[in-house]
Amino acid sequence: MKFLLTSSGIRNASIADALTDLLGKPVSESRALVVPTGVHPFPGGTASAWEAITGKEGVPLTALGWKSMGVLELTALPTIRRENWVPAVEEADALLVWGGDVLYLTHWMRESGLADLLPALDLVYVGVSAGSITVTPYNCDAEFDREFVPDGSDMAQGADRALGLVDFTLYPHLNDPDMEDTALANIEKWASMIPVPTYAIDDETAIVVVDGNERVVSEGDWVLLNAG
Repeated sequence: MKFLLTSSGIRNASIADALTDLLGKPVSESRALVVPTGVHPFPGGTASAWEAITGKEGVPLTALGWKSMGVLELTALPTIRRENWVPAVEEADALLVWGGDVLYLTHWMRESGLADLLPALDLVYVGVSAGSITVTPYNCDAEFDREFVPDGSDMAQGADRALGLVDFTLYPHLNDPDMEDTALANIEKWASMIPVPTYAIDDETAIVVVDGNERVVSEGDWVLLNAG
């Protein structure tokens, strides 16, 4: 599996070129599945999911001119025969994992069985915000995410941990003026408590991971913390 972990999608030519390189062919010849699951817990989540699927959110992802596009809704998968959805994932060239609530998304990655399947897949995992964080070892949004856990649910247990499919963690939307917690000083404080390196990236930056080796693709700002 190859990873393209973004803060806000395919925002510039450098990230677009990285996606093409990872695919090994043009986007127009590639098949993709979009995972909108992460936005469901939020107020207005139904509309946000539709915007993610249709490309109306303003984040360049599903509307890039893919050869084909399908929807993989993780909450539905436990009720579906595996032989009816696993082949679609195995045949895809790219899995486009939308943002939202990291805790909820990570929970359904596990519950659906997709998390167990991911390491063996020969595709490009393209993450957006929470979709990127969920494959790292630690969830930087844990406190925020707990606010959306249903009453009586045990989903919040281990909220600070994610899937750990890469060896670093990631804090997106660096210095976004509309997100107070993304100020570098706040990220540095959080990263100081995490035992792995942390990439703080803005919306013009992505992290590429191939065979466990990562590199930064950026036309913006980023910082690597606790590099050791």
